[in-house]
Parts: sequence; C-alpha cells; structure tokens
Amino acid sequence: MTDRNNTSVVISSQLLNTTRRQWLAGTAASALALALASGGLHAQQGNGTASGQRVLRVGHQKGWLSILKNRGTLEKRLTPLGVAVRWVEFNAGPVQLEALNVGSIDFGDVGEAPPIFAQAAGAPLVYAGATVARPGLEAVIVPKGSAIRSVADLKGKRVAYNKGSNVHYFLVKLLEKHGLKYGDVQSVFLAPPDARAAFEKGSVDAWVIWDPFLASAQKALDARLLADARGVVNNRAYYFTSRDYASRNADVLRIAIEEIAVIDAWASKNKSAAAAELSQILGLDTAVTELYLSRAEFGTKAVNAEILGEQQKIADTFFDLKLIPKKLNLLHAAPVDLLASR
Repeated sequence: MTDRNNTSVVISSQLLNTTRRQWLAGTAASALALALASGGLHAQQGNGTASGQRVLRVGHQKGWLSILKNRGTLEKRLTPLGVAVRWVEFNAGPVQLEALNVGSIDFGDVGEAPPIFAQAAGAPLVYAGATVARPGLEAVIVPKGSAIRSVADLKGKRVAYNKGSNVHYFLVKLLEKHGLKYGDVQSVFLAPPDARAAFEKGSVDAWVIWDPFLASAQKALDARLLADARGVVNNRAYYFTSRDYASRNADVLRIAIEEIAVIDAWASKNKSAAAAELSQILGLDTAVTELYLSRAEFGTKAVNAEILGEQQKIADTFFDLKLIPKKLNLLHAAPVDLLASR
C-alpha cells in the first residue's frame, strides 16, 4: 500500500469506460500468472494434494489474515485433521475472487462490493463468514481548508472514489440520506493511490475512502472528515469459499473462522500491539494503524439471512447504477448450512 504522492492524474474516457469485469480479468490474469510462476498456487482438483491429503489454499491481502498466517495457529488446528494449509498473497480482493473462480484457492477475505461482481460473473462463491459492522472505517474527507461543511455542500462538487467499491455504495446511500441524488455530484473514478494524488493537488473537492488510506490521509494530509458511514451503511468484510469446497470441507472452514475470531478477540483487547503488528505488515507508520484500529469494531460471525439481505441491497443498487448486467439473488451465495435450514 505505497502512497504515490507525485503521481500525475490523467482521467481518460477510455479508462472510465473500461468495465470492472475487464479490469478484474486483466489484473487477475497477471496476478495468477505471477503466482503460478513462483509456485505459489496449485491448480489442484478435488481440494487435495497428490497424496490425497486435504488442503486449504488461503488467498489473502496484506492485513488481517496476514496476522493469522504469522501466528501459525490455523496450521496447528488443521494438521491433526490431516489438512495442509497453503498461503497465497494477492494485492486486492477482486483478484482473489478470480483465483477462486478458476479453482486456484479455497478461501479468502474481501470487502462487501467485490463479491457482487464475482457473482454477476458467475463465480461459484459462497460466503463463509463476515465481520461485525464497521461503519467507522470508511468516510468522505475534504481538505482542511475546504468550504465544504456538510454533505449537502457536496452538490455539484468533484468527488473521487473507487468505482464499484464499498465506498461507491456508501456514497449513494449517504447522498440519499441527505436529500441528494447520485447525479448531484461529479463522480471522478480513481483508485486510492491516484485519488490521493488528485486530492493533494486539489483536482477533486472530496474523496470517499476506506481505512487505512483514510487514516493515512488524515495523518499525512491533515484531511478533515466530513461524514463516515455510521448510520448509513454497515461496511462489513467477508470471508468466502466455493460451493464445492464448502460442501466437502465444512469442518475446515469452521476452524478457519474460529481462528480468525481469536485474532479479532486478541486485537480488541490489545489495540496497540495489533497496530504495531499491522504497521509492519502494511508498511505504514504506527500512528496511522493506531488511528485505523481506534475506530474499528472487532468480531467475526456466521453469515445469516440478515447479512445476506445487506448484500442484496448492494447488488440491487449496483444493478440500478448499471454496474452489473443482471439482477442477482444473493441466496445463490448463501452458506451451505443456511440453505439446508431453509
């Protein structure tokens, strides 16, 4: 997560018209090729090794699952069951989902928006778990000296954010809450590093972003928080698997979620230590990760009908915005046990 402070911002119509699915395909192809070349991924069938041993191939971004990897506790739980754990690092959640789609990983972590696009593309995705609501981890920020003082002041302004992301959904709902329409702002679609550069240069009036980019902008740029997602959206993160893997390895997935919950419980009581460890993983100043975790909520839970309903609302919103080509039924991504109980 390196900040590109001096990046020049060029927004071409070709870039803005590139579909998210095309971007995912291209990015995933590059990432998967690199991982395969380094021996990091094993395109195995049947969720096992050549010797017949079961395996859990974990795709992860630098972050929470990295702490679990460093602890080695998942391996300690699964080894007695004859399950080997393989770790593969990715630079973004959407790339992990593409790896799941081609059968190269079995489990991963992602924000709330990418699974919607994966399901729209036909990925065999199943939610394996979810974090508690974390609305404090995404917000609209403006420069310290900005004349913008309320959400209503965003009308007609240039607002930067990552298209099709969790903050895209947050912005839509935030504007609705304050009596504005989505079209009342000038959307500038930029990935976080380029959005930061535009924000610094004054090329945009506001930036909708998530942590730890949010905390970094507050610390390094003295950005002012205009509104966060509290009372607007829940902003959960999700753990995912495939329908086939969930059907065959429910015990493995249950243990994985339990071990993630242990990390959550530790971090909630040891925020300073967690911030220090996370700063090393992310390559960020500890002051940034401390601010990030100071407003975080900790906890991992099973995905229930209520949580699926939240995802359904995101899917419906993205369909209305023409970000996905068809309406989705999120029950298709429901956990196996939830479907069995219906």
